[in-house]
Amino acid sequence: QVQLTESGGGLVQDGGSLRLSCAASGRTFSSYPMGWFRQAPGKEREFVAAISWNTTTYYGDSVKGRFTISRDNAKNTVYLQMNSLKPEDTAVYYCAADKLPVVRGFGVTEYDYWGQGTQVTVSS
Repeated sequence: QVQLTESGGGLVQDGGSLRLSCAASGRTFSSYPMGWFRQAPGKEREFVAAISWNTTTYYGDSVKGRFTISRDNAKNTVYLQMNSLKPEDTAVYYCAADKLPVVRGFGVTEYDYWGQGTQVTVSS
């Protein structure tokens, strides 16, 4: 059974940093894309970042230049380094993984496995 477990969320001040981790179990994802999405109250889940099997990275417009996605295939883990955080970054952050080896897109329907989410709150 595939399981994605996020960690690293919390409360941080405007301009601060956090590093999220997502550990995968039940399957090796080194050859598959993984990504991060977020969902704020009353809003749809939106794409944040993705990384392909060969570490090509993709970012949503609102986080470009501030967030960095990376992966450690030996640990079956993907990370999201978040710098210069803003109150509008407040959301539940979800890790996602694809069961196909190519980046199909940046919508929620392109990912097959999801974590339970971790809360990130940025205070002003």
